Amino acid sequence: MDPIYNTSLYTKLQMQKVVNVLAVLSFVGTAGIVGGGTVVYLNKDSIVENIKSQVAAAAGEAISGALPGMLDSAMPELPSATGGAIPSLPSTTGPAIRMP
Repeated sequence: MDPIYNTSLYTKLQMQKVVNVLAVLSFVGTAGIVGGGTVVYLNKDSIVENIKSQVAAAAGEAISGALPGMLDSAMPELPSATGGAIPSLPSTTGPAIRMP
């Protein structure tokens, strides 16, 4: 046999093995993507509820942490002395309406 023919056949067999390995890896990757998508699709309701509860908990903590400081700065100081609660009513009004 011709040595060039043997080398060419050996190279073809090696390339066939490489192509087969790449095909298997491609199948495994595609199957993983399809499987992962299926799992996410079937569990989407529980995933959404879990994320909602995490966001609500984080928002509650942020608001409760910021609220005392905001209330303290927004509340005015109480006055030390106050006037009368209701002023006395006038005995007369304007020229259009007379009070008895």
